[in-house]
Amino acid sequence: MPVQMGEQSGSPCQYAPARGHTGGRAHRPGGPPRAATTATARGHHGHPRGHHGHTGVAARPIPARGARSRAHHGPVDLTDLRPIALFDGLSDDQLGELLAIGEVVSFEPGDELFHEGRPADHWWVLLAGTVRLTRRVGHEETSVATMDVPGRWAGGFRAWDPHGVYLATGRGTAPGRILRVPADKLRERADAWFPLGVHFLRGQTQTVRAIESIARQREALVALGRVAAGFAHEINNPASAATRDVDLLADTNAALLAALRKLSEKAISADQLVALDTLRTEIRPPSTRMSPLAVADLEDTLADWLADHGVEHDWLIAPSLAAAGFDVAWCERVAGLLGDDLLEPGLEWVANALAADALLAEVKESTGRISELVGAFKTYAQLDRASTQTVDVTDGLDSTLVMLASRLRDTVVVRDYGPGVPRIEAMPGELHQVWTGLIDNALDAMGGSGTLRVSTRAADDGVVVEIADTGPGMAPEVQAHAFEPFYTTKAVGEGAGLGLDLARRIVVERHGGDIGITSRPGETVVRVRLPR
Repeated sequence: MPVQMGEQSGSPCQYAPARGHTGGRAHRPGGPPRAATTATARGHHGHPRGHHGHTGVAARPIPARGARSRAHHGPVDLTDLRPIALFDGLSDDQLGELLAIGEVVSFEPGDELFHEGRPADHWWVLLAGTVRLTRRVGHEETSVATMDVPGRWAGGFRAWDPHGVYLATGRGTAPGRILRVPADKLRERADAWFPLGVHFLRGQTQTVRAIESIARQREALVALGRVAAGFAHEINNPASAATRDVDLLADTNAALLAALRKLSEKAISADQLVALDTLRTEIRPPSTRMSPLAVADLEDTLADWLADHGVEHDWLIAPSLAAAGFDVAWCERVAGLLGDDLLEPGLEWVANALAADALLAEVKESTGRISELVGAFKTYAQLDRASTQTVDVTDGLDSTLVMLASRLRDTVVVRDYGPGVPRIEAMPGELHQVWTGLIDNALDAMGGSGTLRVSTRAADDGVVVEIADTGPGMAPEVQAHAFEPFYTTKAVGEGAGLGLDLARRIVVERHGGDIGITSRPGETVVRVRLPR
């Protein structure tokens, strides 16, 4: 009986050959399919190893009569089914019931019997002819197997799994007949004939699906935790700086008001205050930033001048004046304007005004950085945006790198964005999951340090994105199974083996692209192709 486990695991079809058949394409029930190829990723078959028993794509239910297939009107009886080893365990009465609930459909070359991705609500058993099974990979259909021996079967997954779909499209390539049994009727017969076996099948299907669901949820939570931790780390620096500057600004404002009060108490005239403010604003920051050594030398010089003129708080005033580029000549002009009595409060007022301006500039820079991070996060999370958009993949890659910046401290990041990369129709939120997983894997492979290359380029039919690292590389046997669910080379607890499987699903099944890996010692490249 067909069974779907987890993500439609298993080979594209299974059959029980007729007795005495020795054709070269036959294989024992449960053995490897005659053909099993894929273009989704090098060495990946799209399902866990070791499970055989159904086609692998969604099928569209076909009418009993019509242009694409025709119900068979000739006699079909037990003699048509009895030679097929698939039915060896059934009595004549059971075979009769199977014929009664099913329908024999005739087909011609080109007739489509079932379609990839559609609900697998029928069980198909080949009686005669040939049916080719194909899967959609990017813009092409790839042949994955052939049903060419009586007894090969496909579909019927919804007899055991309410979410079962066909994993391949079945089309006739030579005239023939096929028995089509509704999945719900098959389930009823199986419940009556093999209740214990059905119990095991359903339990296994539900268990595998539950385990996979929990593992995927954990993988998603781990990825979310990494992104959240990275975002918190990145936003903490400017937020802390802004908080510190606001506290300093409060103190500076109090000192500024205190200096203004001293000036008022010493009866500074309006003309003097206006002239002092003019002197404050006429000095512009130097076109080139002064070196720390030059600023320190200027500060010492100003402190000496202030001390010579009886200014008690020279150690508070000199740093602000030096940082703004004020020199001794400027101080001489202030002394000439204010006189000895007003010199210290006047310079205090100027110094605190300059400090307030500098702190405001720092707050602006910090809050600007916070705004940039929030913008990157919104781009990454696709908040308040449609699921499908016309997107620039470069923006998504950049926002992902921002989210993972805390993990890139010891990594050289090379952005190799080619010219003329077109915008594509895609689900950016899902693509960000792909970029996050691939970059995470690359960083893990390099042990946190090395060179990460993120590149994009235009292709004839869309965009090519490459994530490359300078880690030790992948062994061929690892590459062969890299995209299989639950396959991982990480230690227990460090990964569920679903990251690349999720990337494959999003790229291939959700976007119609393809993904593959090339690796050699010192370089591993994951290449993603996305159609326009």
